[in-house]
Amino acid sequence: MNRTAILVDGAFFLARYRKVYGERDANDARAVAKTLFGMALEHLKAVDRPREQLYRIYFYDCPPLEKSFVRPISGDSIDFGRTGAAAFRRELHDQLRRQRKMALRLGRLAERGEWQLKRGAYQQLREGNLRWDDLGDEHFEPDMRQTQVDMKIGIDIAALTYKKLVDQIILVAGDADFIPAAKLARYEGIDFILDPMWQGIAPDLHEHIDGLQSVCPRPF
Repeated sequence: MNRTAILVDGAFFLARYRKVYGERDANDARAVAKTLFGMALEHLKAVDRPREQLYRIYFYDCPPLEKSFVRPISGDSIDFGRTGAAAFRRELHDQLRRQRKMALRLGRLAERGEWQLKRGAYQQLREGNLRWDDLGDEHFEPDMRQTQVDMKIGIDIAALTYKKLVDQIILVAGDADFIPAAKLARYEGIDFILDPMWQGIAPDLHEHIDGLQSVCPRPF
């Protein structure tokens, strides 16, 4: 029987969620988890497959930061493990574990213990809408990056391909890091579809996928 696996870059999905599901509460972990599962079912409908042909949904993310930092301007201490963002991430991961056909893949956050200027603040400075003397704690964020997530996505694509567990892979992502894994899957006969949730992609990415398909609401 033909089967479809749906792989979701969690950080990308959550960033786009606020844009394409603007009417929904992005801080409601249960609603976000249900939306993700519903989006997966919409993908099956789009390729004319019954839900019984869903092999599994893979969600790739990192646990929240659980450390304390000294704020760069005020010098106050903040425990990121006690923030609303950390509580949401923990609750979301718990809700995803409860979903049928869902596999949660967690990488890790690599942090340098430093702060960096937020992109929005940097843009405001460039445009002259913000002065250096007016910078506050709210204009900075911890210098962190995800590790192991891209590797886990690549390993799962390879495993699904070589073990012939599916004949179709749908990847919800927005960057080009998946290209080597996509090439491997397509070489082995897998139908590889990219869902960038209506975000634009580089023109040359089209040659590395078999289709482009977004099923979420299109933002205006």
